[in-house]
Amino acid sequence: MSGNRIVVLSGGIGGAKLALGLSAVLPDGELTVIANTGDDFEHLGLTVCPDLDTLLYTLSGLANPQTGWGRRDETWTFSAVLESLGGETWFQLGDGDLALHVERTRRLRGGESLTRITARFAECWGLATRLLPASDDPVRTMVQTDQGLLAFQDYFVARKCAPRVVSIRFEGAERARANPAALEALASPDTKAIIIAPSNPYLSVDPMLAIAELRDALGVAVAPVVAVTPIIGGAAVKGPTAKIMTELGIEVSPLSVARHYGGLIDGFVLDTADADLRDSIDVPALVTDTLMSSLQDKRSLAETVISFARSLRSPAHAASAAQ
Repeated sequence: MSGNRIVVLSGGIGGAKLALGLSAVLPDGELTVIANTGDDFEHLGLTVCPDLDTLLYTLSGLANPQTGWGRRDETWTFSAVLESLGGETWFQLGDGDLALHVERTRRLRGGESLTRITARFAECWGLATRLLPASDDPVRTMVQTDQGLLAFQDYFVARKCAPRVVSIRFEGAERARANPAALEALASPDTKAIIIAPSNPYLSVDPMLAIAELRDALGVAVAPVVAVTPIIGGAAVKGPTAKIMTELGIEVSPLSVARHYGGLIDGFVLDTADADLRDSIDVPALVTDTLMSSLQDKRSLAETVISFARSLRSPAHAASAAQ
């Protein structure tokens, strides 16, 4: 390792796109991704970790390029047979995807940690990126809606985000211990930049920040912390971010996202569509193209964000250097 580690806090599809770009421009071993586990749930007796799995599939080249989640060239025999038996098929599991969940569940029941299991899967698929769950303890996103309190996957998949969101909470976060390897990565002098990916701030990043140890570590990190906007031109690139912001009474704007991360970030990355907002952001802001449609887009954004982050000095960094 050359001592130029980059650490990313990521949810699923949007974060995985940036992680892929970073993995393409950084030397092997220099990228660490801390992943949201608030979406995790038990289904058909299996432990499913949607954001971790999206990162695993994306970084290993196995992701479905049409959806951004699940495996490419998936087959669906299991789901078809399950449906014929009257089983629950609202959350579909492809045959290849099913194998991952079965093996993860077997290992968890055998006493292995989610961190160790994830590392083993990454090794099997030849990933050079270090992929870490934010915690090995359960943290579960719960959505209070006009249809009652819903587990995240019930809200997101079964009900297709239709209920109006009233509030969001993260069960287990107050008891969860942050992943020690994640804390080490955030505090390491080898870490030169920490990036909050363009993931949903309220559903994908907040479950990680709800873990006190992890939020505190981010707040005192020596490396500059930069967030990349998930909002472009008043709309979310993908998913229910804009809908949720509206229902929570939050302006659908990159300004709202930057303020949401207030006190934690040293820089913010805006899309060119929102260049006029740069001077309204309280931290240094970079304007660039943030939409990642192609691999080259992902690489370009990754290089730009790294360069921007390295040009900043976090308050903690400045204080350390002055001593």
